[in-house]
Amino acid sequence: MRLSETAIIESDAPGDFARLMRSDTAPLSSLCVEQCAKPSRLKLDEAKNGLGQLVLTLVKLLHELLERQAIRRIESGSLSEAEVERMGLTMMRQAEEIDRLRVQFGLKEEDLNLDLGPLGKLL
Repeated sequence: MRLSETAIIESDAPGDFARLMRSDTAPLSSLCVEQCAKPSRLKLDEAKNGLGQLVLTLVKLLHELLERQAIRRIESGSLSEAEVERMGLTMMRQAEEIDRLRVQFGLKEEDLNLDLGPLGKLL
């Protein structure tokens, strides 16, 4: 029986596994030859940027949906001039904030447009 570098026990004898699992035998750590495989670490910067990209893509998608709904409401004439003005300012501020966060995460505009394969681009 031998321990490989990836911490996998290899043996031709099926009884070796049972012997390792019994409580009266030495623990697995004592079988390690000088170096057992060290656990790999998650690169948080990459995960943070990936998560930021996903969240910003969803926020941008919601923003565009809200913008289209606002345009429909404006064209239908169901809003007063003050409501139209307020909605326009809100949409502009929202777009500026999305852009500010995109720059803060170091993303380009096209990074927020995910490719959905046969469905095409998201935005």
